[in-house]
Amino acid sequence: MRIRHLAYISLMALALAGCNDTLESASIDLSTVKNKVEQPLPAHIVAEMAKKGMERNSPIMIRIFKEEGVMEILKANQNNRFEVIASYNICAWSGRLGPKVKEGDRQAPEGFYMLTPANLNPNSKYYLAINTGFPNRYDAANGRTGANLMIHGACSSSGCYSMTDQEVLEIYAFARDAFKGGQKAVQLEAFPFRMTAENMVKHRLSPNIEFWKMLKVGYDNFEVTKRPPEVEVCEKKYVFNQESNAPFNAAGKCPVMTTPPALQAALATYDKQYQADYAAAAKKFDGMAWYDPTEAERKAIVSKQRKGHDIAYAPTGTALAAGKMMKVADLESMMANQAGQQVVRGGTVANPTTAGVRLATAAPGLAGQQGTRTAGIAVAANIPANVPIPMANPMVDPLAYTAPSVETAQTEPAKKPPFWKFWAKSE
Repeated sequence: MRIRHLAYISLMALALAGCNDTLESASIDLSTVKNKVEQPLPAHIVAEMAKKGMERNSPIMIRIFKEEGVMEILKANQNNRFEVIASYNICAWSGRLGPKVKEGDRQAPEGFYMLTPANLNPNSKYYLAINTGFPNRYDAANGRTGANLMIHGACSSSGCYSMTDQEVLEIYAFARDAFKGGQKAVQLEAFPFRMTAENMVKHRLSPNIEFWKMLKVGYDNFEVTKRPPEVEVCEKKYVFNQESNAPFNAAGKCPVMTTPPALQAALATYDKQYQADYAAAAKKFDGMAWYDPTEAERKAIVSKQRKGHDIAYAPTGTALAAGKMMKVADLESMMANQAGQQVVRGGTVANPTTAGVRLATAAPGLAGQQGTRTAGIAVAANIPANVPIPMANPMVDPLAYTAPSVETAQTEPAKKPPFWKFWAKSE
């Protein structure tokens, strides 16, 4: 029996070693890279694209999930839907969950950003970098400040999303190839976490919950269409997949907006399942809420990873690994103490968006917690009445794409039908 047990352990070890070898072989040996700006994607990624029916130069989008510490690259397939082609562990991000508010708060941005070729920095001191575009129109309209917030290498962050050099080499190549294919702008979606019903319940007491409910509308639109949503800003709020005969003004009053009926119906169906999931999660986590760990707490769980690296190498663990579910009363007390300590040490609270927890005013029932739907688009409950309520619409496809020939690679790609028509047909 003991021999059989040892044999089993040996087989498991070999299997794990094989898995690790596979992962390591997927990383590029940087010493062999002669031109990092033009370094092609690894063969295994190219093969996976072919398997999924993706053109090498077809459009991409980028999604970030802070809590999980994950960055995903999604690419358009032949059906003009976007699916994950590569996923990376974020080596370091600073601050806590929540948006960047002001210069020096060490927060990494959350929101919807458009990256153009001008955002690529081939000469970064952090190997390679892509500027996130913070502040965008929403940030600017809300008076948020900060600059030079990047996706870059070197695994060291002060408001950025920092990867390993091998990872940023691949991410840069994805963006470069998409721009060469004619994509004008790559959408970067930065979320605090995957915006599932369970996560929304767990974080319902966060002071950032209303902001996150607004981001969730864009998240839902992608989940339904598998296309990056068209993003506009008016009345200092994000709106998604809306068309109007009047221009959008980030700080001004929203024009009359419409939503395509097919999208409206799909969102209603999606929301019906979400409401059921939220009710189940609210019951599951009754009296409990999630403690979002500090940056120091995240660093502590991966401190051993720093051994053998340069002093600047500063990985951060995931908030999932360092955080925990707590009783609401205990969580409120802990966060109040942390806020008080910040005031004593620095005179002001370093990050007012995450320094405390909003007190629960009632048992975690559905009313006022997960929001409502109007005309098929999620509108968070408790948001002021001046928040725009989308109504029904056709819009111009923001990411029309046709794989270019060699002769037309530098010309603007031809227009495709609006995404909801294409999408309905493909169903």
